[in-house]
Amino acid sequence: MLKLDSMNTKLRSRLCLFLLILSALVTAQAQIEKVVIANTAEAHPLPHFWEHMFGSGRAILSLRESYRNDLRQTKQVTGMQYVRFHAIFHDEVGVYDEDAQGHPVFNFSYVDQIYDGLLANGVRPFVELSFMPKKLASKDALHAFWYKQNVSPPRDYAKWDAMITQFAQHLVDRYGLDEVSQWYFEVWNEPNIDFWVGEPKQATYFDLYDHTARAIKAVNAKLRVGGPSTAQAAWADVFIRHCAENKVPVDFVSSHVYGNDKAEDVFGTHEQIPRDRMVCRAVAKVHEQIKASPMPKLPLIWSEFNASYANEPDVTDAAYMGPWLADTIRQCDGLVDEMSYWTFSDVFEEQGVVKQPFYGGYGLIAEDGIPKPAFNAFQLLHWLGDERLAVSSNDVLATRRQDGSLVIAAWNLTGPGAPGAAKTIQLQFKDVQIDKVRITRVDKDHGDVHPAYQAMGSPRYPTPDQIEKLRAASRIPPGEVQAVQGSSLEIKIPGEGLVLIEVKPVS
Repeated sequence: MLKLDSMNTKLRSRLCLFLLILSALVTAQAQIEKVVIANTAEAHPLPHFWEHMFGSGRAILSLRESYRNDLRQTKQVTGMQYVRFHAIFHDEVGVYDEDAQGHPVFNFSYVDQIYDGLLANGVRPFVELSFMPKKLASKDALHAFWYKQNVSPPRDYAKWDAMITQFAQHLVDRYGLDEVSQWYFEVWNEPNIDFWVGEPKQATYFDLYDHTARAIKAVNAKLRVGGPSTAQAAWADVFIRHCAENKVPVDFVSSHVYGNDKAEDVFGTHEQIPRDRMVCRAVAKVHEQIKASPMPKLPLIWSEFNASYANEPDVTDAAYMGPWLADTIRQCDGLVDEMSYWTFSDVFEEQGVVKQPFYGGYGLIAEDGIPKPAFNAFQLLHWLGDERLAVSSNDVLATRRQDGSLVIAAWNLTGPGAPGAAKTIQLQFKDVQIDKVRITRVDKDHGDVHPAYQAMGSPRYPTPDQIEKLRAASRIPPGEVQAVQGSSLEIKIPGEGLVLIEVKPVS
């Protein structure tokens, strides 16, 4: 009897072990996301709306060699065509003065150097018309930014109109109408918050917009002007209606939002909208407002976006930005004409002089020209094709290039701050024969400079030798060529990881 009980116990133990193993295998299988990549799937154009335009700090910074180096470095790996910055009318640029009799005196010397520098590097200006010159300001309303721009309305609109007219005419005279008509002129920056002290805010901004747009168009009707350049996706519907009812020129609508903006400010609700959903929900809101407006075909230019408006090192400096950006592209596709990432460079002084290389700055490139993971993510996503194929997954972008190659981005959007568990995606190729793929990664072990920076003690002021080592450590390792057996490929992606798979079909 005892012997039989012992045998039953052993059998039960073995059965439990077998069931545990079977359960683990089933669980592991369930955790593998299967995604069909069909060469004959429904497809539509994918213009690279996320990489044509980038933001940067303020106008005068563009005269620095460090800024121009970062500009060139960004342009090398993206489709960068335009750059936007604040404060072309700040007194440090010297555009506006008055003589002893109070007559306007204009000086475009620094303006020319600023725009010459952009054009020499193959980038056009997206001209934000801001802020108020001191001698033209109606009050001494200095913003909290370190460079203390004046955010008041003009005290004399005739003088403001004259400045806008002289400025635009000078640009046309210097660069030619064919060139300047390809620029954009955006009136002010975020007038719905503390960048504008006119009261009431909306009505006084509309006055500014009306004067500015009409002055721009009086120089030449081909010049493109728009607004309202608001924070938190505000005012677009009333702005369009105002322009339509008052016959005020408008060529595009612009607005801003960040991943950590609050639902109360953007939608007037008390939802908890995740960081990875906020941007494209806001874009969709304005997209729908334009469609329902008297001018439903106005282009939408999202002239600032990022995952955070604060300095959060675990966000903007981290590998998290790779999957966040890829997923933002997936969601915003078809809703927007252009999106301008804020910013391409940490040559940036809104909070003052940069104090250390990695502090959660907005830039793709840290101080001393050191690329962050976000820079490498833009480089990977630049390689996507210009046609998007339908897939069933929210973690995959499948695209096709003109030569027939397939390019797939896949990601694991966890965090920020805690990378989270790895996951596996199984790509099942259909209607296409493949024998090998090239796989390139951006994650904590690929294209992330932070381990090297921490290994050298996280110096506040890296030496020239350390800077060179950090630049080298920031580079993406070359893509790995992998043979494919059959028609499927399993990709393991760590938390906060982005993978790009390039597939050249077998002839």
